[in-house]
Amino acid sequence: MRLGHQIVSLFIWIGICFIPAVIGSRFSPGDWYARLAKPSWTPPGFIFGPVWTLLYTTMGIAAWLLWKRVEFSAARVAFMLFIVQLIFNGMWSWIFFGLHKPGFAFVELCFLWALILATLIMFWNLYRPSGILLVPYLAWVTFAAILNFAIWWLN
Repeated sequence: MRLGHQIVSLFIWIGICFIPAVIGSRFSPGDWYARLAKPSWTPPGFIFGPVWTLLYTTMGIAAWLLWKRVEFSAARVAFMLFIVQLIFNGMWSWIFFGLHKPGFAFVELCFLWALILATLIMFWNLYRPSGILLVPYLAWVTFAAILNFAIWWLN
């Protein structure tokens, strides 16, 4: 594959990964979130943008590396899981911030976590560097699930 095509395909995969960010940006935390009781270890709001930017970028790179390295037919299920987990990723902001349903958002986040883990395992088995790049994503979503649960519990 020529360098130009590789760069374009890399940006396409990264762009696909930012779709949940675009969806999520339609549901800002706002006054409702500000009024919620939160644990003392809740990160400041300015942390989330840079963290998610890094995570979406590494997710795109992980998918791109796998796409370059493995025949699509061999990785079809892995890519389907990847897309499904992106859909669940985008749904969380709508449920939590849009619908104001932290309990339902926590349940959804548990499904997202399981989908990420399944995707990570499949990526890891097909091309280890792609799986490794998803580890920080799983770690952050683990933290987010704990935080989501704590907010739900406190409120």
